[in-house]
This record gives sequence, structure tokens and C-alpha cells, in this order.
Amino acid sequence: MREFGAFDYIIVGAGSAGCVLANRLSADGQYKVLLLEAGGEDSNPWIHIPLGYGKLFVDPKVNWMFQTTPQPGLNDRRISQPRGKVLGGSSSINGLVYVRGQKEDFDAWRRLGNVGWSHDDVLPYFRKAEDQARGADAFHGQGGPLPVSDQAEPHPLCDAFIAAAQEAGHPRNDDFNGATQEGAGYYQTTSRRGLRASSAVAYLRPARRRSNLTVVTRAHATGLVLEGRRAVGVEWRRDRELARATAGGEVILAAGAIGSPQLLQLSGIGPGDLLTAYGVRVIHDLPGVGADLQDHLQVRMVLRCAQPITFNDDMRSPWRMAGVGLKFALQRRGPLTVSAGYAGAFLKTDPAVALPDTQIHFINFSTTKMGDKLHAFSGFTASSCQLRPESRGTLKIVSPDPFTPPAIDPNYLATETDRRVTVGGLKVLRDIMRQPAMLPFAESEVEPGLDCASDDQLLAYCRERGSTIYHPTCTARMGSDPGAVVDKRLKVHGIAGLRVVDGSIMPSVLSGNTHAGIVMIAEKAADMILEDARAV
Repeated sequence: MREFGAFDYIIVGAGSAGCVLANRLSADGQYKVLLLEAGGEDSNPWIHIPLGYGKLFVDPKVNWMFQTTPQPGLNDRRISQPRGKVLGGSSSINGLVYVRGQKEDFDAWRRLGNVGWSHDDVLPYFRKAEDQARGADAFHGQGGPLPVSDQAEPHPLCDAFIAAAQEAGHPRNDDFNGATQEGAGYYQTTSRRGLRASSAVAYLRPARRRSNLTVVTRAHATGLVLEGRRAVGVEWRRDRELARATAGGEVILAAGAIGSPQLLQLSGIGPGDLLTAYGVRVIHDLPGVGADLQDHLQVRMVLRCAQPITFNDDMRSPWRMAGVGLKFALQRRGPLTVSAGYAGAFLKTDPAVALPDTQIHFINFSTTKMGDKLHAFSGFTASSCQLRPESRGTLKIVSPDPFTPPAIDPNYLATETDRRVTVGGLKVLRDIMRQPAMLPFAESEVEPGLDCASDDQLLAYCRERGSTIYHPTCTARMGSDPGAVVDKRLKVHGIAGLRVVDGSIMPSVLSGNTHAGIVMIAEKAADMILEDARAV
């Protein structure tokens, strides 16, 4: 075992949150910070080209490529669960969509007893992180590390979708992160001048030359070093070498909603019966570790386009393909700059509900599933996902071996509400596609197809074709009840010197994409950690 040295803070995971923490905790030079990342450098060029996420879905060099357990709600299918295994974590392979969630999400967290996490409390951290291309206002910040940009250019299909949503009675919304989320419009993205701005790019690069920050890549954390009920270090394997470092201040888990609870369980912190079953010595019986997993289920609608204006068409023509490449190389514009949602919407499946309960992602290409080849026809895709699912699943180790993936069970479509809202989302989406503005483009519905008409048929389609939109959360959730894992300052209940700072601490999944929320969590956590250090 190599002794790697002593640090004030050890951060496990250089993803959406870990890079933020590494930057903020090392900023004033007072503290020695060690950042461990199981993956490598973010040198793959497809990481930095926004549309490159399609390549990264199936690249095990940068992607953990997890699979769920067979899902009873989805006809016992296993669902791919990509997670970033590279500097920047999932922010290096995600769809770049910048959405914070609804104000009411955070106010609900506060009502659960999490003082300091209402929308009014967290808004300053969203603004602190942000470098909003449109400038600062009451909701947005400018000058922060994380660029938030408009799409490089509009697209006729997206314009038609937004117009059709208005024709269907939904409002237009040019800022999903402003005063209200409801409506249809273009997404903003975490990019700058046509290139992805992952957490590694936005936060870590500016900090890497600091002498008090050490970054170790290809370091797979194998366990926490505990003295009684205090975390004092981390062990990891890099190639064939085992190493260990000690933390005089704190150990901070930022390995994500899968990695963080897995490492807790492997270290003896988790459900006692589960740990005992796999021969892990129980240090602290904490039943909530790995419980309460939530994810967004998406169901896609594929349409054949009546005009050759989709990305499918671009890729079928050598001349157009060359033009796409040149446009990106010379102007940083065009299809290669498009995020996983080009346009989108936040809609109500029932006028009686108070808040949007469905999100739409609209993109100008089509595939059978994400990561597959483009369809040979001119096609485009619109997907719906329920924003606030009730279903909760679990994450459990299946071995004491830290290199064995855990059992990931999101438990999709487990409640009647989830099934009804998911079907309702498809119906709302189909209504939009039939509006006059879409008629020049929507030639025919390929999936689910017009034969799929009744609610029962639509639900059957959801079970057969539904998949994740990659937002696992809540597996080490914040709270003060017996099922909670961390307190309102993100300290692990019952273990000193240990915090969790990533999407796993969310009490409930946000109403939207999760990267922006995780960056906010890390910004707030960094302030709390430094505040606690000053108080010692």
C-alpha cells in the first residue's frame, strides 16, 4: 500500500460536483486538496463537441456503461445507465441542457426540514456559478465559471415545434430558468463558443496549476479509511498499485448517485443486513444508503420528416456531411453544436395540475435508441418524461469487490400516478405534432405509430420502449428522518469527517435536467465546508 500523503480535503469523484469543490476549496491556497477520479483525462475530442455525446454513449473508456436490473415496469428489460468515467464525470458526456428545475422543488426540500435549501436560499448559488450569455438579471448570474449559452442558431423544425405548442394552447417560454418554467422554447446549454463546458472545463482547468491541488486520474476508490466512526482517508487502486491518503479535514464523496452510495456500502456504512450478506463489516447501520433512487423515464416519439432538413439527411450526403464539419471547424455552428434537447417544453398533462409535470426534448434527428446509428430516412424525435415521479428504487452492492457494479433498480412506472402522467405526456406531445405549424414537416408518426391509440396501448408502448433520460438521484438523500443519509449541511449522519456532495443528496429528483442543480449543490457545499473550517 503506497502512502500518498496527508491532505486537508479528499474529494472522491471529479464530476459535476467534484470539479466545483476542487476549485472552490483550493482557491485561497490555505488548504491542501486531493481530487480522485476513476476515469482518465478528458482528451477525447468528442467530449468537447456538443453532439459528440452520441459517440460517448457506447465508449467504455469514458463511460461506466451501467445497466439497471430487469425492470418489471418495463417488461423486465434492463436499461442502459451511462455515467461519466472521465474528468468532468457525466458533465463530460451528457446532453448539455441547462435546466435548474422548478422553484417549488427546492421549497419542497425546505418543507421537509432542510433549512437553507429553499429556492430563495439556493438561487444565489445558481447565479454564482453562472456565466449567462444574455447577461445578469434577478434569476441569472454573469461572470461565474459555468457558461450558459443560447443555441448557436435556430432550426425550422424547432421553430415549428414551438409554434405548434402555442397553437395547442401552451405558452412560449424563452427562459426555462426564469420567472416560470412552463411553456415551449429553445434550451440553453452549458457551452461556450460552440464547445462543451463540462465541470472539468469550467471549474477544474482554471485550478489545476494551483500547488495545493492534486488531481489523480485512473484512481478507482476502493474504500474509506475509518477510525471508529470518523472518516480519516481514502484508499484507491491505480493500475496495479494500491494507495492511501489521509484527510485532516474531511473526506467528501462526489462520485454521483451510483458511486457514492456504493462506496459508502463497501466501507461499512449502509443497511446492516445488506452489508452482512456480502461479508462487509458493519461500521454504521444506515438504512437509507442506496434507498430512494429516483430517475426520469423518457418515452420517445419518432416522426418521418416531409422535408430533407434533418441531421439524418446531413449524414446521408457526403457533401452535406463535409459542410457540417466545415461549419463547425470554421464557425463553431451547425448540427455539431446541438445539445440533446434543441428545443423543448415544460407542460401540464392535465389543466387542473398546478405545475408542469412533463418535459419535452425535441431534436432534429432520429435513431432507434440513443447511441444507435441515425435512421436511414429523414426523421426527428420528441420525447416526454414525467418530471416528478413517485417511483423510488434502490442501489445495492452485490459483492464486496469495489470493481463489481452495484444492482441499480430505478423501479420505473411502479405507481399509478407515474403510469398515468407518462401516458399523458405522450398524448400532449402527439397533440402538438398534429397542429398546423407541424403539418409541413410531420409526414408520419413512426413510433409509437397511429395504431397505438388508446391509453392501454400507449402504456404498453411506454413499457416496451421507455428508457432513462439519465438523471439518477436521491440515493443518499438529505433529511433528518430515519431514512436520510446526510443532514442539511450534507454531513453523513453518524460519521464524522464525511460529507456527500452530488445528486445523491437530493431529497427528490428535480423537475428537469440535473447537472445545473448538482453544480449548485457543490457551490453551496463548498461555502458550508469552508465556513465550518473557519469555525474550528
